[in-house]
Amino acid sequence: MPQNADQIDSQPHAHLSRVQAMLESGTFRQVRRMLNGLRPVEIARLIESSPPPSRNILWELLDKEISGEVLEDLSQEVQTQFVKDMDTEELVELTEGLETDDVADILQQLPEQVIQEVLAAMSDQDRSRVEAVIAFDESTAGGLTNTDTITVRPRFTLDVVLRYLRRHEELPPSTDALIVVNRKDDYLGMLPLSTLLTMDPAVTVREVMVTDSNAIPVNMPDDEVAKLFEQHDWISAPVVDEHGKLVGRITIDDVVDVIREGADHSLMSMAGLDEDEDTFAPATRSIPRRAVWLGINLLTAILASSVISLFDATIEKVVALAVLMPIVASMGGVAGSQTLTVVIRGMALGHIGRSNLGWLLSREIRVGLVNGLLWALVMAAIAAWWFNDINIALILAIAMLINLLTAAVAGALLPVALKSLKIDPALAGGVTLTTITDVIGFFAFLGLATFFYG
Repeated sequence: MPQNADQIDSQPHAHLSRVQAMLESGTFRQVRRMLNGLRPVEIARLIESSPPPSRNILWELLDKEISGEVLEDLSQEVQTQFVKDMDTEELVELTEGLETDDVADILQQLPEQVIQEVLAAMSDQDRSRVEAVIAFDESTAGGLTNTDTITVRPRFTLDVVLRYLRRHEELPPSTDALIVVNRKDDYLGMLPLSTLLTMDPAVTVREVMVTDSNAIPVNMPDDEVAKLFEQHDWISAPVVDEHGKLVGRITIDDVVDVIREGADHSLMSMAGLDEDEDTFAPATRSIPRRAVWLGINLLTAILASSVISLFDATIEKVVALAVLMPIVASMGGVAGSQTLTVVIRGMALGHIGRSNLGWLLSREIRVGLVNGLLWALVMAAIAAWWFNDINIALILAIAMLINLLTAAVAGALLPVALKSLKIDPALAGGVTLTTITDVIGFFAFLGLATFFYG
């Protein structure tokens, strides 16, 4: 009977509760039996959901035959916790049988000396494959490449290709097509398995291969690779170097990892954290990471407070200003965050460029103007009734309108400006925007109050 999504999602939590209970009671034999009866991805999720002391016990109870597959499914930070204390022999044994790109990802977390020791202990074939991938930046197509591919020549008939495939015990995972190359390993095209199985066996590869599917350049950024896979519904795609020679292929499972990491990055960057932040990281590791971002926010808060201090005499005269100030800043911050989020998402999807930025800015200004007028009138009526002072109502309305327009402009232009300075908008956009709306909001509100009340 098929399981629904709720049942599948609840399994790790059920496993975790049972494992924690068994660990507390000391029944390690039962934990070992249960643990090694799960799929590698389920074990990885179970380990990541456990506090560090339990993780170490679970890792020790894991059968060596599946530990490499489990390690492959762990997040980078948790991977590092396990591999940093392993010797060369353990690392070689652990990575044996893993796909080349996954081995490269694991090794790239280690010191250079350890990497060279592990490579030296590998077989010549495995070493050459890993070295071919590890030379590329992990955030490029080359870093995602798996060298485990099946290639064919264009002159062979489909019958010959079929007999060649039958000599393999199994095909590489996610193989939906064979890659066609010449004697010099220049990429020529693709031979889909569907074509191979349905066409006349007597025809040659050259006659039926797909030649309009361009290969991915080895230096293409991984987020661009993910966009291509999304647009073309690819399962796998060939990767070539600058001379058009085949390097390997990228498969959909690695692209899913890129997409997930990109989503994690966007979410965690808003809090100034790394996308690989471990949920159960020790306090000694979490404290300095968060302290830096708190320090940055403190500086921006001091800047906003310094603007308020310029008008302390006015605030002493009209106490109501202190009550209403947070409203102006809060409305600007929320409106700006809405625009900022839309723009950052549009940039990530490749929707925003110089040609349409002007239209987008104009749209956001119109939205800011209408919303500003609407909520300024609402808040003005509330302030007039609350404090029985028409001047307070007018000051608040004008300040809110100014701040919402500022938020619209800043939210639209700030991500583009930060990206041009090679600063991640997801990381710096939120705190910068909040500073702008706070400073402008306080200055407009208190400046107008000073003008009216002298």
